[in-house]
Amino acid sequence: MKNSPLQLGRKDVGKLLMQYAIPSIIATTAAALYNITDSIFIGHGVGALAISGLAITFPLMNLSAALGTMVGVGASALLSMRLGQKDYDSANKILGNVFVLTFIVGVVFTVPILVFLKPILYFFGASHETLPYAYDFMQIVVAGTVVTHIYFSLNAIIRASGQPMKSMTATIMTVVINVILNPLFIFGLGWGIRGSAFATIISQMIVLMWQIHLFRNKDSFLLVRRQDIRLNGKIVLDTIAIGLSPFLMNAASSVIVILINQGLLRYGGDLAVGAFGIVNRIAMLFVMIVIGLNQGMQPIAGYNYGAKLYSRVTEVLKKAIVIATMIMSVGFLTAQLIPHQIVSAFTSDQDLISNAETGLRIVFLFYPLIGFQMVVSTFFQSIGKSGNAIFLSLTRQVIFLIPFLLILPHFYGKNGVWIAMPASDAISIIMSYILIHRQIKIFKKTATSERSVC
Repeated sequence: MKNSPLQLGRKDVGKLLMQYAIPSIIATTAAALYNITDSIFIGHGVGALAISGLAITFPLMNLSAALGTMVGVGASALLSMRLGQKDYDSANKILGNVFVLTFIVGVVFTVPILVFLKPILYFFGASHETLPYAYDFMQIVVAGTVVTHIYFSLNAIIRASGQPMKSMTATIMTVVINVILNPLFIFGLGWGIRGSAFATIISQMIVLMWQIHLFRNKDSFLLVRRQDIRLNGKIVLDTIAIGLSPFLMNAASSVIVILINQGLLRYGGDLAVGAFGIVNRIAMLFVMIVIGLNQGMQPIAGYNYGAKLYSRVTEVLKKAIVIATMIMSVGFLTAQLIPHQIVSAFTSDQDLISNAETGLRIVFLFYPLIGFQMVVSTFFQSIGKSGNAIFLSLTRQVIFLIPFLLILPHFYGKNGVWIAMPASDAISIIMSYILIHRQIKIFKKTATSERSVC
């Protein structure tokens, strides 16, 4: 295990990408499938309005994820670069800082949200009919935020330290426990939507104990050392700087989902909001697969960038783009060819099915190229170019999408809400191409200069 990160700079890039990406893809796909089955349990076990209530919680869950990924993704990217530089003492300090920083961020998020939860949910688009479902679910999920943040952050660290199989195991363990507890709590104990929330937090808590055990094992490449469990100013600032891009992406997602929910509620009612909940779950299946791919790419790109092996950095980028494009193309074909069959799995309500079918076809319009955009954004984050990563996140989810969401519904009603999403995707894809084309030129120029010096 102690030599495992060294292979990132030596082994064939294609084999490395498969070695790191496949466990991550399995893990993220399993998590996405859990979210889908969770919605199916809620849709059939609680009702159509419960799906709408669940959709109302997405902005708050995205905001929580934004804070968690700011630490987890930032720290793991920083860790990969330090390992590439052979700075192992700093790597252990990064691990210690993750514990402290995630705990502080989790507490700061939890307390005010619990106090003002009902007015927040109303602002997010809840109606009197959907509020009880959203409130019951989020009250439990928010209370477990600290557990969730530490669990996700440690999983990112495990993967970045050269142990992708253990990272995959942690996620699959969480999903399996969750799937077992969900029907037990919802149907067996009659807890309804609260049962789903309890299943989520309990499964994460169990796996978190296993993760901590891994870092207490003396054979581990990284160890939880008492002297490192304190904030280090430089590590905290570097972590936040790198993690700012995924933070802004998820924070922007919260704003976007609020606008989507409000627009759909205004022009289509509660069931239109529920339709977005279904479309979002289906979209996230394909998005999460690409996120898994990106998680596999990240330590390879970060390590080789830190080691100044730019040809390997470019190679892993290109291979990731090809695979992501194939994945998202499958999503596009699925949404266009069999939308009714997919949506019907979530509910038997015909109005909800009709709404979701329309949304699915429109939202997936540019999905064959969205994989490229996602890989490029994560790539910049992986090599510490947080400015570019932040800019790409903002172009897709803020700069263009927000104006589209505010303007298009006035002309096209609820369909205007759906159309806003692919319209923003198209512009973001163009901007991603411009930035990555420029970065590849810089790599080639730098590599040529260094060879001349040698």
